[in-house]
Amino acid sequence: MSNSTDGPRLVKCAKFQRELPGLPAPPWPGELGQRIFENVSAEAWGQWEERMKMLLNEYHLKPWEKEAQALVANFMEEFFFGEGSALPPEFVPENDKAQ
Repeated sequence: MSNSTDGPRLVKCAKFQRELPGLPAPPWPGELGQRIFENVSAEAWGQWEERMKMLLNEYHLKPWEKEAQALVANFMEEFFFGEGSALPPEFVPENDKAQ
């Protein structure tokens, strides 16, 4: 992890397996939020936000309910840190393919 006053804070992203700009603050409460802050890039978090919207809709979850929050946290844990969570090295995000 790099801490530089010259640019964004870099993290070794658990999802992309390379150093990328990190999040400005923990995006979730507790230990999981801190772990994401330390190990997940802003780009990977953006992908998670899209996945989370899909999950909330698909499972008809109400984000303010404790049960839904626990389920989302489990999905989040798996998305970033679970088996097979890292993208293949040859993966190119959609927005990078057009360039």
